[in-house]
Amino acid sequence: MKLSKVAELLDAKVLSKNFNGETEVFAAWSCDLMSDVLAFVEDQALLLTGLINSQVVRTAAMMDMKAIIFVRGKKPGDDIIELAEECDISILSTEKPMYVSSGILYSEGLHK
Repeated sequence: MKLSKVAELLDAKVLSKNFNGETEVFAAWSCDLMSDVLAFVEDQALLLTGLINSQVVRTAAMMDMKAIIFVRGKKPGDDIIELAEECDISILSTEKPMYVSSGILYSEGLHK
């Protein structure tokens, strides 16, 4: 699924300058425990989380994730957005809760 479709489905706002809507993702992971992300993520994925700190970006970078979507209307500071841009990770924010966001993406075909 293209990131532009993900953003559309979740009514997400793009917060980073490096957003490329043509980027394909094959899985979505909803998690606030970065140790679980490290243990279970496999494919080119995006991360849905309510946790806002630099470790989220560093974990996503280690797992070659293409985007982080902050749920529940959370918006990271400029330092986190800049770090993500350096790691070529797009940052988005949705007002939807994690459970609803996950369900929407699952129903549209992101099953991992």
